[in-house]
Amino acid sequence: MALFEGFPAATLQFLSELNLNNNKTWFNDNKSRYEALVREPALAFIESIGPGLTEISPHFRAIPKKVGGSLMRVYRDTRFAKDKTPYKTNIGIQFRHELGKDVHAPGFYVHIEPEGCFVGAGIWHPESKELNQIRTFIDDNPAAWKKAVQGGAFAKQFQLEGDSLIRPPRGFSADHPLIDDLKRKDFIAIKSIASDSIHGKRFTQSVLKDFQQADLLMRYLCTALNVNY
Repeated sequence: MALFEGFPAATLQFLSELNLNNNKTWFNDNKSRYEALVREPALAFIESIGPGLTEISPHFRAIPKKVGGSLMRVYRDTRFAKDKTPYKTNIGIQFRHELGKDVHAPGFYVHIEPEGCFVGAGIWHPESKELNQIRTFIDDNPAAWKKAVQGGAFAKQFQLEGDSLIRPPRGFSADHPLIDDLKRKDFIAIKSIASDSIHGKRFTQSVLKDFQQADLLMRYLCTALNVNY
């Protein structure tokens, strides 16, 4: 596999064109561009980040495979969607926990799109059992939670995002001091990054630095779920 030298200058332009021509005919006619501008550099990036990711935690996987690895599929699941366009117009890369088999596992994430690029860390749409584990752990360990999400560079650069309940979850009082966090259905943190940063070979180290800043959050969530970090 080629060394990662940054995503090509035309990568975001290709994604913009795909957004305007989101159909099988156009995609098939431009498949070679997709390979050169999206898939090949993405796989090289995934391979390049592996050693540094292991230093942060040996339990997250950087898998540079065309199918079934860290690079998320370009094909959209349209079975239950109103939007029937067949292709994703972003690059999604997830470095999942070794025990996770899907996007609902704890993980680090990189999102590349013309409308905005960002890195993320946490857990998206955990199942009800895992969601309750996290809420209970926050209730039992509030000081460590506040330290994880309110401290240092993390709090200055990352924002907690995702869906939340309207009402308090069962078993928790509306006047709980951390009720806004207990209402969360997602425990993910997002940091916007400059779009031009993806083009340099230093992008790998920049992303690893961002992942390192989310270390306390990821450690907290893994502890709550009783998985190794």
